[in-house]
Amino acid sequence: MGTLTVEGADDVALAERMKAGRAQIIRELRKLIVGQDEVIEQVLLTLFVGGNSLLVGVPGLAKTLLIHSVAQVLDLRFSRIQFTPDLMPSDITGTDIIQEDPDTGRREMVFAPGPVFANVVLADEINRTPPKTQAALLEAMQEHHVTVQGRTYPLKEPFHVFATQNPIELEGTYPLPEAQLDRFMFEIVIEHLSEDEELEVVRTTTGILEPDFRHAVTGPDLLAFQRLVRRVPVSEAVLRYAVELVRASRPGGADTPEFVRKWIAYGASVRAAQYLVLGAKARAITRGRVHVSFEDIRALAHPVLRHRILTNFHAESEGRTPGELVDMLLDTVPPPASGM
Repeated sequence: MGTLTVEGADDVALAERMKAGRAQIIRELRKLIVGQDEVIEQVLLTLFVGGNSLLVGVPGLAKTLLIHSVAQVLDLRFSRIQFTPDLMPSDITGTDIIQEDPDTGRREMVFAPGPVFANVVLADEINRTPPKTQAALLEAMQEHHVTVQGRTYPLKEPFHVFATQNPIELEGTYPLPEAQLDRFMFEIVIEHLSEDEELEVVRTTTGILEPDFRHAVTGPDLLAFQRLVRRVPVSEAVLRYAVELVRASRPGGADTPEFVRKWIAYGASVRAAQYLVLGAKARAITRGRVHVSFEDIRALAHPVLRHRILTNFHAESEGRTPGELVDMLLDTVPPPASGM
């Protein structure tokens, strides 16, 4: 299985363009962003698949800067929403306002779009706002439209949400329920930089820095890449491996590993397997391949699964983290011996 099967040569050319586009985007981002290779990779895979992702990291790790820079490089409209306890759903979606026609003097209701009407939305500290307001954003993520006063307003494509959470401040927060966390393709964990990288950040950000970004890839290109990803073929063995990995995370199955029964309260849903496969397709293309390997699936297991695995009291008392349990799943469910 070495060729794309829908449009032949056109798809192969588009795959080459997507691979080159990824490299160009990274080159542009390097004008501002230091290090964080894995984070950038997962952000770009989110865009190439057409998904939304959750960024987790302590303050000061350039989460906002990264997403804003990605939007600038892609020449997409960016919007940042600071989530607070008093934020209302209408503050996100927009609302109807009374406006007077200067010619006729008649007053009528006119829809004023909210900040969600952008191509790339950064939902900053999403866990600081009540569930009703969180739900307004999650509906937009899922449906790509908002409904206000019974009227539906479509969001312009491409549309992506990147939400951030601060893992160290839990007081006064409203953690996202598991069903809502499941809507995010990846949980992208941002760690502190190495000493040399941190030195470079301090050096560059304490001087004058006005990068001029080249728009090597734009919104229409991104939409074409997303359609291409859907057309990439996947072997039955790779599909089955993704499903087996996800099913093994659920306690209660006949073949469930013992450590899963002991430490996991709830495992990953079928959406995890879907995102594993979609992300693996995009990863394969950006590496110059038009087939998906088992390694593509394994490489994305952590960002796809760790926020979908809910540990129980026993795991917490023994200090077991979702990341450790994903490692154990990868060891317990190896790819088929005749793998690709």
